[in-house]
Amino acid sequence: MRAGTGADSGSWTEDPYTEALGLGRGPLYLRGHGGWSLTLDVERWCAVADAADMTVLDRCQGTVLDIGCGPGRLVAALGEYGHPSLGIDINAAAVSRTVLRGGRALRRSVFEPLPPPGAWDTALLVDGNVGIGGDPALLLRRVAHLVRPDGLLLVEVAGEDVDERLQVWMENARGTTGTPFPWARLGLAALHRVARVSGWSPVDSWSKDARDFAALRRD
Repeated sequence: MRAGTGADSGSWTEDPYTEALGLGRGPLYLRGHGGWSLTLDVERWCAVADAADMTVLDRCQGTVLDIGCGPGRLVAALGEYGHPSLGIDINAAAVSRTVLRGGRALRRSVFEPLPPPGAWDTALLVDGNVGIGGDPALLLRRVAHLVRPDGLLLVEVAGEDVDERLQVWMENARGTTGTPFPWARLGLAALHRVARVSGWSPVDSWSKDARDFAALRRD
């Protein structure tokens, strides 16, 4: 979970998210109404790609677009794998960290013009980024326009069977909060439902180290 749409970019360009990236650690929380809360794994985002990440990278094909690249651990690892890749994120600190790690990155929303449209072999929505914008169907239709025909989308899903649309905000241990923004959380079954009406066919799913993933193929 890292980047949102241009409309909610304030939540991702101000503290506490930017501060946590600068420190390379949390605690950082995603909060919602009614006591809803999710602890964000900033330390993992800022580290090198781990064993669960590698199960995603092993499935990548050709050129790779990492949507919401955060501090760039996957973009950096893709370079080591020999995959031409680009990370996009609306947070300037995240883009800077990605570039410092030797990756290519743009400060850009997934809903803004991106190079080259319709030509990416693989797209990534890892770390909960299927929630970007709070409308997974809209997001998946957008990604379908970015990848080539028969292109691949690799998605990290929630471990539980959830299908949530939320208004959330960032909060650190001091209680500093960011601007609310729309988000979504999908488990595997919910992702498959959304995928089938958004131009994608499920082709694989797997788990590693308590993280869950799915592969979709563009129709």
